[in-house]
Amino acid sequence: MSFRFRVLALTLLIAVTATVATAWLTLHQASGQLTDSVTAANRDVLRVTDELGRYGREHAGWSGVSATVTAISRRTGLRVRVETVSGDLIADSDLLAGRPARAVVGPATLADPRPTLRLADRAGQGQTLTTVWSSFTSYVRESGYARCVQAAGGAVLATTGPAGVPEYHPTGGGSAAEHRCRSSADRAAPSTAEAKDFKRALRACLRDATTSFASCLNRWFAAHVGRYAPDSVRVYVGARGQTDPAIGAGPTVLVAGIVALAAVAAAVLLSRRVLRPVRALTAAARQLGDGAGAGPVPVSGRDEIAQLGRAFNRMAASLAASEERQRQQIADVAHELRTPLANLRGYLEALADGVLPPSPELFASLHDEALLQQRIVDDLQVLALAESGALSYHREPVDLGEVAAACRTAHSGNAEAAGVTLAVERHGPAVVSGDPERLRQAVGNLIRNALAATPAGGRIVLAVAAGDGRARLDVTDTGSGIDPADLPHLFDRFWRADPARGGGRSGLGLTIARQLVTDHGGSLTAVSTPGSGSTFTVALPLI
Repeated sequence: MSFRFRVLALTLLIAVTATVATAWLTLHQASGQLTDSVTAANRDVLRVTDELGRYGREHAGWSGVSATVTAISRRTGLRVRVETVSGDLIADSDLLAGRPARAVVGPATLADPRPTLRLADRAGQGQTLTTVWSSFTSYVRESGYARCVQAAGGAVLATTGPAGVPEYHPTGGGSAAEHRCRSSADRAAPSTAEAKDFKRALRACLRDATTSFASCLNRWFAAHVGRYAPDSVRVYVGARGQTDPAIGAGPTVLVAGIVALAAVAAAVLLSRRVLRPVRALTAAARQLGDGAGAGPVPVSGRDEIAQLGRAFNRMAASLAASEERQRQQIADVAHELRTPLANLRGYLEALADGVLPPSPELFASLHDEALLQQRIVDDLQVLALAESGALSYHREPVDLGEVAAACRTAHSGNAEAAGVTLAVERHGPAVVSGDPERLRQAVGNLIRNALAATPAGGRIVLAVAAGDGRARLDVTDTGSGIDPADLPHLFDRFWRADPARGGGRSGLGLTIARQLVTDHGGSLTAVSTPGSGSTFTVALPLI
């Protein structure tokens, strides 16, 4: 079974299952919502009641509310009936629409036109009591003005003041009656009994420790402002036999079909998108397996296929780099062995032809050439093992001062023969975890390199110190130094600053030293000043 078919079948199965489940859940939930009308009715009732209460506050009464009732009924599709508390009809959307009034359902709710006082949360007691009394006084005047204008046949509309108390304005132009009403209202004031009652409430609120001062006075305002506000009305929303439109199965089935088709199309596109990079990866892997090499495959996006492509490209690049390193290593080995082998061949042919007589000096020279070849082979083996991670290390606590002292002892003979002073400076313990033999091998390579660069009368110092969690062993010489342009190549295999001066060295000493130090979790760096000498620093973590 192809990958595309599997993806298509799996996606289709998921899509069909999800579609059927969604359709069933949709119908089930819709049926439940249709049978459970209480929650929806309560929500509609609250919205209608709030809108009618706002109308009563803004118009200081219920005159002209029929237009608002009709608008609410058309917008919600519900029957709305407004009555006084005593049961007198004010407006009914059924009668306004020219049809018989249907029986109401459910209990009535009250639309309260009383203003709601807004008090600042951080206001002090003095500011709060001033706001409450001035707002009450303002509403006494404004409500009286509104009733006067309506009694004269006019109409008013309210704007809300800073504290939430409405301020009424005539809907028509200013008339003599309106001016008389305003003049009369401006002289109105709360009664003496209300003022005394406010003072008693104020003292009680100051003593009340269970309620905030602002909430306490707000309750007094709500209790007393009702005698000046329009009367509350009863509101009925809905009618017997009125139901919401049913949700049919047709649209759900249509949507389910569309979802299924979309899922199939998505599966086809997905399989094509997945298979295109897979084919490219397959072709590149075949080329790599045939030994022809493989270029990078095109990668886009960040999904799993893109991650696979990037991983393949890294693998191909790593294999190509490894092959290149192997070719370069073989070429380097051939180059390095060519000269000593040529010397051996030349001397042996000269001996065989009788051109050169055998002598101890000749045999010593042939022995040196053989030793050089053996050293190159041994160093290459060590380096190959270290770079592949196969070189064994026997780790134990080691003091770099003891490593330096052992290396000084081992190389003191060569140093004396070269006329170079070899000294050790220890500045306290510097204990690390490492293989003593491999560390001595690395430091020994650095000393041999320093001896080759230091003329007679020079000095090589092995300085050991510790600090900042690191142990340091500096190998400093007073030799000829290294040109700054040569420093980047210093640790390359078979590289020499002066190719004409091999000095019996393999050209791998610094490369091996750096690899051994790196395997110990440390670093090997070099700084040099031409004409003054060089310093190679081994840095390892302390224990």
